[in-house]
Amino acid sequence: MSAPVKPKQDADTVSAARGMAAERRAGPPWGGMGQPAEKASNFWPSLRRLAVRLSPERLGVVAVLVLGVVSVTLNVIGPYLLGVATDVIFAGVVGGQLPAGLTAEQAAQAARASGDDTVANLIAAQDVVPGAGIDFSALGAVLLGVIALYLAASVFGYAQGYLLNGIVARTVYALRRDVEDKINRLPLRYFDTRQRGEVLSRVTNDIDNVQTSLQQTMSQLLTSLLTIVGVVVMMVVVSPLLTLIALVTIPVTLWLTKVIASRSQPQFVAQWRQTGRLNGLIEESFTGHELVRVFGRRAQTESEFAERNADLLGASFRAQFISGIIMPTMMFVGNLNYVAVAVIGGLRVASGTLSLGDVQAFIQYSRQFTQPLTQVASMANVLQSGVASAERVFELLDAGEQTPDPESPQVRSERRGRVAFEHVAFRYLPDTPLIDDLSLVAEPGQTVAIVGPTGAGKTTLVNLVLRFYELDGGRITLDGVDIAAMDRADLRSGIGMVLQDTWLFGGTIRDNIAYGNPGASEEQLMAAARATYVDRFVRSLPEGYDTVIDEEGSNVSAGEKQLITIARAFLADPSLLILDEATSSVDTRTEVLVQRAMAALRSERTSFVIAHRLSTIRDADLILVMEAGSIVEQGTHEQLLAARGAYRRLYDAQFAAAAADC
Repeated sequence: MSAPVKPKQDADTVSAARGMAAERRAGPPWGGMGQPAEKASNFWPSLRRLAVRLSPERLGVVAVLVLGVVSVTLNVIGPYLLGVATDVIFAGVVGGQLPAGLTAEQAAQAARASGDDTVANLIAAQDVVPGAGIDFSALGAVLLGVIALYLAASVFGYAQGYLLNGIVARTVYALRRDVEDKINRLPLRYFDTRQRGEVLSRVTNDIDNVQTSLQQTMSQLLTSLLTIVGVVVMMVVVSPLLTLIALVTIPVTLWLTKVIASRSQPQFVAQWRQTGRLNGLIEESFTGHELVRVFGRRAQTESEFAERNADLLGASFRAQFISGIIMPTMMFVGNLNYVAVAVIGGLRVASGTLSLGDVQAFIQYSRQFTQPLTQVASMANVLQSGVASAERVFELLDAGEQTPDPESPQVRSERRGRVAFEHVAFRYLPDTPLIDDLSLVAEPGQTVAIVGPTGAGKTTLVNLVLRFYELDGGRITLDGVDIAAMDRADLRSGIGMVLQDTWLFGGTIRDNIAYGNPGASEEQLMAAARATYVDRFVRSLPEGYDTVIDEEGSNVSAGEKQLITIARAFLADPSLLILDEATSSVDTRTEVLVQRAMAALRSERTSFVIAHRLSTIRDADLILVMEAGSIVEQGTHEQLLAARGAYRRLYDAQFAAAAADC
């Protein structure tokens, strides 16, 4: 089969798509499928669903959790040991100023007797040895322990980060794979009613944002939450009173975070919605930039781009500004907490109920406590953005799929190419009839031409044979087998298609021809190229069949591209061939070569030929004339001309127009 490209849309397809678009516009501008709701009503379900996608990595998540607990535990013990080191230094300094030979109790009593109760309390609260200086051996042991502690915490933290990055990468890899599989299962109708840029934005931008959000939130959020728990435990150990004062900031922090996040989430949803709209416009404008210039629509396109870009700017600014308020707000609350702890802790040291090292350790803990709270609050920004993108990706994954292939598909016993339409009915929209009770038979080896005015349903007819759309009534059989009972891959493997809009991928000419049959030998490929006149122009190229075609195919002419697509279909050796306006975009001289190539391609094959140029289908075995989804006439070229009906009117109109042009 030739390239599995999206078939050309005729007027009935476009009309249906516009009708569907009108239905979507009838509701709120964000209410259609593929557009996220303005409010994150599915925030928690989407977050849980995102968490479920991590379930295959549960062992890794447990390992990350264990490593995080160990790393955080070692980190939170550090300030306590530094407080011990401070007590050793302070005790040595105070003890060195006291006369030797006294006990600490005697020195405290002497200070109290002299009326210096604060000094007495400090001596009583510290492990002071009068006359002795700083115990550097004890101090060195404590500091070495702190260094070893922090070094081990860093090692465990690095291991945690390494595992976590792998988990996120594999999870997003699986998400991309599922999205790709989903796209392959979506019906053509889904893409007919959506901008390509919008779909691409979900597949690329939104998934990238989900990955970034997972990496940032899972690493920082996990570490911050564990740090909060560990710090609170150590704060309680040091001073329950100061802990109570510090914890007062938690409900304030949570309330402020909730208020700010509730206002930022709709803005993030709007930001990604505007990103999708802008991508859709850019994709359309760049794909058809030549037509934009030819029709003088550059100014309008630039104006529309500026408008959508301004909408994206406004949504992005509001989202980032509102969410950015979280960090300075939390820092302000943390500073208030720091002032309260410093004042009350100083009073407790002066009263002798706490040591100086304990206060120092607690101040460090209060800072460590505020910092993860601030990080958790700021991660709400990233998490809101990531969940908004995840919602859009999940909407794509939840979209209705095409009818699944049967579990026990039927297989054709022989591939002759006999196609029969039996009372077929089809419509794009339920209340807009298109094809009703259509019956016809294409015998093996016949060339069946389909003609008619634009919007008559010509392309729709072949789309139904390919099962791009499902029938509303009747059935289509291929070699006596109902195509609905066949596997789609098996059905399409015996069908070749050449479109008006050629599709070539970035690769060599050889690769593009071999696309129709990757397992073909070099001899078969060359035979196909010679039979379709590709060999004639390829030999004149410097690199021959190894000539690389750029993404737009601009280094070969339109006719040469069409010949390559015909060679691709020829190499596939299909039993049924569909030619959809395959010569309408080439010049007259090239058309002769294309006609000869198609004649060779149609040899001994059943062929459906959709054509506007009636001169190209004179030798067809059967010509079907369609109007409004129905076959109004059928017969050979001579028979239809003699009948003086719809075909004759088309013929006379076409050639009369040609004569008038001359």
